[in-house]
Amino acid sequence: MGVVALGAVVSILGVAFSSSWVAFAGLGVAIVGAAGFALHLIVTERRRHEVVEEELSAQSSFLEALIESMGSIAAAHDPAAVLERARREAKELFGAKATLLPPGEPGAFGAVVLPLRIRGEEIGALQLMRAKTLDREELARATLLADFTCRVVENARLLAEAQVREAERARLSDQLIIAEQEERRRLALFLHDGAVQSLSGVSLMLDAVIDSLEGGRLEEATSVLANALQRHRDTIRALRDLSFNIEPVVLRDQGFGPAVRAFAEQVGLEHRIQVDLDVDAADGLAENARVAIYQIIRDAVNQAIRRGPPSRISITVAEGGEGTVEAIVADNGAGERRRASFDDIEERARTLNGQLEVEAGEDGGTAVRVVLPSYVAHG
Repeated sequence: MGVVALGAVVSILGVAFSSSWVAFAGLGVAIVGAAGFALHLIVTERRRHEVVEEELSAQSSFLEALIESMGSIAAAHDPAAVLERARREAKELFGAKATLLPPGEPGAFGAVVLPLRIRGEEIGALQLMRAKTLDREELARATLLADFTCRVVENARLLAEAQVREAERARLSDQLIIAEQEERRRLALFLHDGAVQSLSGVSLMLDAVIDSLEGGRLEEATSVLANALQRHRDTIRALRDLSFNIEPVVLRDQGFGPAVRAFAEQVGLEHRIQVDLDVDAADGLAENARVAIYQIIRDAVNQAIRRGPPSRISITVAEGGEGTVEAIVADNGAGERRRASFDDIEERARTLNGQLEVEAGEDGGTAVRVVLPSYVAHG
């Protein structure tokens, strides 16, 4: 710019002193200076554009590498594998020594420590160390990588939990089908060996009554008819009990507590047994859980009566730890040592992913404990 100004001044002086050659010389110097300055601007601007282009290319390459690293991290499905891949990718991306720190462990002096958290839970930290300190952009990208790693770890956990739940659902579905088949077999066997046989006997007895009447043996016919009537009534009672055991009307219409109290009163009066109840906790249970616990209580009480019978039975339904529900039937009768006798109760418990425990009672009898998990008990 100084050369241009000098040329312009010389050219003006040449005009002022009427010296054409001085004016042309000054003009030439000014033109040459302007051309040189323009060339300098062009070269400088081109160099600046080249520097910017190199920076953009470097950033683009880094972002592509970052995306590839994220893809590699996302490909892992195990939380531990996700963290290890994140460590390796961070090492390659930033040219630093990358270390995974356990939760709560402080980082080394001068290192960049990126905490890894999932919904407030600290699962560890990613430590980066290198001779050159990470600049602001690199720190932002490292933080982005750490956040992405946390999301992938969370997804891996959710996937693993979903797989476990699906496997458990399939197992429970199979158990439910098996239990339904067993119930149908037991029902068919009961009807065949009970009601059907009894009604067949009633039919034969009625044939005998007809034969006696035709033969004029009125007293014999009356006796056989009375026996047939009693057997018919017994069959009706057995079928009524079967209907009640399958699904008590009071359980459906009035709830769990009244159904268990009605059953306890029936057992107490029929067998002269004191039955203690504490089942208020069952009122908030899901319908399937109430039905299952009622059937378990019924089976456990009937087994206690067959073994003893006892003089006292206690029935308790209570909340356990972590939302579980415990149903306990304890008696003071003869102790039961045969585990196979509880197979039916255990099968009912397994259909709802429950656990059965059979222990010796405090007073020499047997305590049957069934624990249902929270998601089954409360739906």
